[in-house]
Amino acid sequence: MKPMKKVDLNCDMGESFGLYKIGEDEEMMKYITSANIACGYHAGDPHIMRQSVLLAQKYKVQIGAHPGFPDLIGFGRRYLSCTPAEVKDYVIYQMGALNGFVTTYGLQLQHCKPHGALYMMAMGDEKLARSILEGIAAFSDKLIVFAFNNSAVAHVGEKMGIPIAKEVYADREHTKDGSIILTRTGPSIQNYEQMANRVVKMALENKVLTPDGEEVVVEAQTVCVHGDTPGATELIKQIRIALEAAKIQVEPIKNFIL
Repeated sequence: MKPMKKVDLNCDMGESFGLYKIGEDEEMMKYITSANIACGYHAGDPHIMRQSVLLAQKYKVQIGAHPGFPDLIGFGRRYLSCTPAEVKDYVIYQMGALNGFVTTYGLQLQHCKPHGALYMMAMGDEKLARSILEGIAAFSDKLIVFAFNNSAVAHVGEKMGIPIAKEVYADREHTKDGSIILTRTGPSIQNYEQMANRVVKMALENKVLTPDGEEVVVEAQTVCVHGDTPGATELIKQIRIALEAAKIQVEPIKNFIL
């Protein structure tokens, strides 16, 4: 008998700031297994970080740091020119900030996933990828790092002996090299069943269609839904239902790649 397929569901969250609310974090927590919590540079603040950590504790969701460029006004989605040393410092600083709340409540960080432009740039730049990975490894050699299939982060991380979780997306379109299009295009997010079935196909068959209709191979160890995507709460609910109907076990990433 084949072992049951397992997949992790993650969400970028904790991205409210001051009086500005982004996403329905508590509702998302009911369906995910790993939370990528903003650390104050692209979004989030100390109060939001604390609240996010406590929500993760309440729903037994594993916690990851979600560091980005120091770019609040651009939500971390602007491509900035920074040295590798600066990027390494940004990563360590933000992870330390979130970890202060994590350890205060007797919890542990499971993973790290860079945000936005920092994430996208590092996927194709080995030098930048190494600076991020060195920052993460300096903080802890036990943290899992989320990365695209066939990316510089995945390749360099594996060479460094860092555990890498291959990530795919429920609410973004994939390219033929396993990357994503940063801004949503393609099928309407209102078609929740279609989007959920696409996730099942990625999990079971390791395949996804690009916007051009080309079928490409991806490994889906962890599936992301952005907390700020319109309709994210309904989408994550439908994904969870579809995965369970397909007999795919939804578990935190540490349970099956460490």
